Amino acid sequence: MASEGARTTSGYIEHHLQNLQLCSSDEGWVWNVKEACSGNFWAFNVDSMFFTVLLGFTFCFLFRRAAVKMSISKPGKFQTAIELILEMVNTSVKDTFHGDSKLIAPLALTIFVWVFLMNLMDLIPVDWLPYVAENYLHIPYLKIVPSTDPNITFGMSISVFLLILFYSFKNKGVGGFIVGELMMNPLNPKDLGVPKILWPLVCSFNFILEIVALFAKPLSLSLRLFGNMYAGELLFILIALIGYWQLPLHFGWAVFHVLVVTLQAYIFMMLTIVYLSQAHEAH
Repeated sequence: MASEGARTTSGYIEHHLQNLQLCSSDEGWVWNVKEACSGNFWAFNVDSMFFTVLLGFTFCFLFRRAAVKMSISKPGKFQTAIELILEMVNTSVKDTFHGDSKLIAPLALTIFVWVFLMNLMDLIPVDWLPYVAENYLHIPYLKIVPSTDPNITFGMSISVFLLILFYSFKNKGVGGFIVGELMMNPLNPKDLGVPKILWPLVCSFNFILEIVALFAKPLSLSLRLFGNMYAGELLFILIALIGYWQLPLHFGWAVFHVLVVTLQAYIFMMLTIVYLSQAHEAH
């Protein structure tokens, strides 16, 4: 890279792991000022947001194009690939989701394809787009893999978490969810024959266990995806340090990484289905 900090090994790695940030400071909105953006709540990772939205529109465009040009008599390769994805998602929802909701299947499809496209950006050589951005667009930093940004993965997992709460209250009621599920499980004082005077103690213990398990759901979604993709990106950066001899290693790791890219998208989708299925179980 052209920047001074990227000439050393540590500077090169730090440069590639730095987001293009816009943050609020005493002087107004500034770009990538470390003193102003570090730890600033009003700091936006513009590159992550841009590529996330771009890949979302790409997903909509590709699937709409497949739907518009759909042919029953002569399906093309692209249509066949889309149908395989739809069949896989539909089968996963039917086998895992035990409720009645028209939202779950479209949500699962959106999550799988969107996360897959985000992860797939990791296969682009790490210097290509940042080089173009820095030398032709005068953009000093550019991270192109949104799923390596914890803000993006946490944002998606929080959205799923809000749906979990919504369906839990809707299907179980306030009392059924808070009392019946969070306070009477896993140790039901009534079934265990505990004296009523000790019920508050048992219910409090249950509540602590269940509330931790509840908040662990969005954490498990976000941190698993972020951790795996961040590690993969870091390995690509280390391979790029070799120089022109990186191509064989880059290709070998990219072939293996395709499995990671697909698996992480699938796991995020399946956990979402499982969590929302649990939210629909009224018992």
